[in-house]
Amino acid sequence: MGIIADADQAESLSYSRIQILQDSFGKFPDDLTIEQCRQCEAPACVESCPEGALTANGEFGHVRMVDKEKCTGCGICFEACPYTPARLLLIEDGAFNNELKSLKCDLCANAHYHWDEKGGGPDGKQACVEVCPVGAIAFTRKLPAQEGTSGYKVNLRDKNWVKLGYRKS
Repeated sequence: MGIIADADQAESLSYSRIQILQDSFGKFPDDLTIEQCRQCEAPACVESCPEGALTANGEFGHVRMVDKEKCTGCGICFEACPYTPARLLLIEDGAFNNELKSLKCDLCANAHYHWDEKGGGPDGKQACVEVCPVGAIAFTRKLPAQEGTSGYKVNLRDKNWVKLGYRKS
């Protein structure tokens, strides 16, 4: 199960919601990709939660939110995510006496220390979009096709790799 340290002690909470994967058997430059929550149309994590702690927030459309008051930290949502690695994590939450709580991408709607007064969510700013040096992440209101990886899996070593100062090989 993906358990990380207390959120207050984590160096960067953004890393807990987005994953950079390197395929050690993949050929350069197709070996490095970024993976993020798909905000699935029929999310297995939401359907599997025995406490109803994961729901679609009407204010945020398709964005799945975790109600930490309801979450028991059982990890069933984590296990139910069909993607590898799972897009949810369990975290020891200091606000709940270090009890395990589920954590997933909410488009920074509940980011602890948001830098923009407008905040996060679909109408605000998302940290991953703002800081990605190669522009590999974009927010769209239209749900991409859920089959395959074309709308989600981004090759980080394409033409943008050169923008970071690396040479093409």
